[in-house]
Amino acid sequence: MLSSCGSKKNLNASGNNNLKLKAIEIVNYSKSFLGTPYKYGGTTSRGMDCSGLVQISFLQFGLELPRTSSDMSNFGKSLKLKNVEVGDLVFFRTSKNHRKINHVGLVVKKYGDQIEFIHSSSTRGVMISSIKNPYWEKNYVKSRRVLN
Repeated sequence: MLSSCGSKKNLNASGNNNLKLKAIEIVNYSKSFLGTPYKYGGTTSRGMDCSGLVQISFLQFGLELPRTSSDMSNFGKSLKLKNVEVGDLVFFRTSKNHRKINHVGLVVKKYGDQIEFIHSSSTRGVMISSIKNPYWEKNYVKSRRVLN
């Protein structure tokens, strides 16, 4: 079972190529945390939750996001899952007990309709998963673009 995770700056960059490069930098930085254990409220290599991973990955490049996955889910531009690109955020509701969005991932790869995202799982820590996994397909709620 996966668990929830818990100052804003305009994230504009000039030019489409600059945005793609920035997204790749953010994704590559996030991958440096692969294997980091899960820790609710954590934002360091000693332990982190899903929104902590996303927040610090963007913050490393001077881009501030809200702290919680629920707040992040209202930040940036809404988009359909089929239109996500590397660097976009995907949001999930992973428990029937939660009415709000309680999980976020960062898209690290897209090829066709195959989308992979990095996130922090409460059972396995920071890892990469496929949106095509039945668990994630069932719990997917929405996507947002914060780099624009």
